[in-house]
Amino acid sequence: MNLLAFDSSTEYLSLAIAKNDQLFSYDVLAGQSHSQIILPQIQVLLDQAGLQLKEIEGIAFGAGPGSFTGVRIAAGVAQGLGFGGKLPVAPIGTLLALAEAAYTQTGAKKVIACLDARMGEVYHAIYEKVVGEWQTIMAPGLYKPQSVPKLDGSDWVGAGSGWKTYPEQLNEIYIHQLNSDGSAVLADLLPTASAIMSLAKPVFMGGQAVAAHDAMPIYIRNRVALKTAEREQGLRL
Repeated sequence: MNLLAFDSSTEYLSLAIAKNDQLFSYDVLAGQSHSQIILPQIQVLLDQAGLQLKEIEGIAFGAGPGSFTGVRIAAGVAQGLGFGGKLPVAPIGTLLALAEAAYTQTGAKKVIACLDARMGEVYHAIYEKVVGEWQTIMAPGLYKPQSVPKLDGSDWVGAGSGWKTYPEQLNEIYIHQLNSDGSAVLADLLPTASAIMSLAKPVFMGGQAVAAHDAMPIYIRNRVALKTAEREQGLRL
């Protein structure tokens, strides 16, 4: 299949195109410019893959949680391209994509995924890969870093920007769960489009993708705007 995947839930823009068994990817620190560059860069990647948009058979996107604006951009682009091309769409959770990225990079099958949610909070979920399938041990939620759910067992790997922003709080809670082989925490890991692509392929193959108008983002946090004083402090959602 020819598939397109992208994520704009973090400060990075991540794109990937699968042309049958070939993968073409693009990742860039976009800052606040996701909306300006996502469509032109999709076209650049299509050109690199030697494909036209009409040859794409499905679209996957990072549905969140993450930056409110970034998640809306990804959902909007997926809906627009999907509706225009009458294509199926696969919304993929960003925390699950973090777990998949950790597995791809290190082979980790037990992942504590944690993204910085700003406002002194983290997006958090726990996954374990069993017989080739990810099982949700703890569903995605929004927590203060010192209040994330506790966990049993050992040989877990931490992944995502939450571990970079709040290392002391998270390590204190999970000190007995993290592995000790030097790969316990992958703080720089992102929910990449390549990971989203890996998760989306079986969704498309199994006929479980949705129509474009049903491709909804995952917010978790109900607040969509900051108060004036919070903006003046430089806080972000």
